[in-house]
Amino acid sequence: MIGFFSILAVGFFLGMRHATDPDHVIAVTTIVSNQRSSPRAALIGAFWGVGHTLTIFVVGAGIILFNVVIPVRVGLSMELSVAVMLIILGLINVAGFLRAMPGESATVEASPVGSTPGEAHHDEVVHSHLHSHGDYTHTHTHTHQPGAHSHKLDQTPLPWMDRAFGKIGLYQYLRPFVVGVVHGLAGSAAVALLVLTTIRNVHWAIAYLLVFGVGTIAGMMLITMSIASAFTFVGKGRQKFSRRLALASGLLSLCFGLFVAYQICFVNGLFTNHARWIPQ
Repeated sequence: MIGFFSILAVGFFLGMRHATDPDHVIAVTTIVSNQRSSPRAALIGAFWGVGHTLTIFVVGAGIILFNVVIPVRVGLSMELSVAVMLIILGLINVAGFLRAMPGESATVEASPVGSTPGEAHHDEVVHSHLHSHGDYTHTHTHTHQPGAHSHKLDQTPLPWMDRAFGKIGLYQYLRPFVVGVVHGLAGSAAVALLVLTTIRNVHWAIAYLLVFGVGTIAGMMLITMSIASAFTFVGKGRQKFSRRLALASGLLSLCFGLFVAYQICFVNGLFTNHARWIPQ
């Protein structure tokens, strides 16, 4: 029994350490870069951890129970999916920063809304400010007169997701969950192989996977809370600086994703005739 609890303790703390892997931290940083609430940031980390744990448990259990062998190119492809996800998250942050750049105020001569020919015209200030649709933040010029926006809703980056999931309370947590699922693809085989080489009892091995996942969830919640607190503290009263931090996290995610993709595709040989894969 002492051995069983030792295995669970090791699994929990290894799970917390696993949450600190660079690709994990970079990915969640791009997600919580605009989040200023620590409790919500913790929920984002929890949903990432749940998605990650789900993949690890499903794939790991399949390897443990059915002795499934993952081919080299399939393993490399799973790791490549993480690189692609990092690139996408980085591009989303960079694009969001560019759209959120405030436009210059301008004064134009315009007729008041509802005016008729012959009425006097007057100067009207046209300006821009941050504006959001769901999790999509940008700016557009406008006046404080009733009227339509200068863009259509279907021009936003995630219009179909807004229509499909916008009314669901957990919509903002769907993205970290999906990212966690993708990240689990890269680490699930390595975790399961480690379990197979050290734990012979199948039930203990399954329990190890679950506790490992709980540790990952706990570790990621601490990380996302810390990141959100840091962004709030550093960016408090400095909106421009806060946006630049978000841009920096996006660029870091983009560059790291491209680096990982290069390593997988060419150094490890996914797109060559000599593919080699060492789960890690």
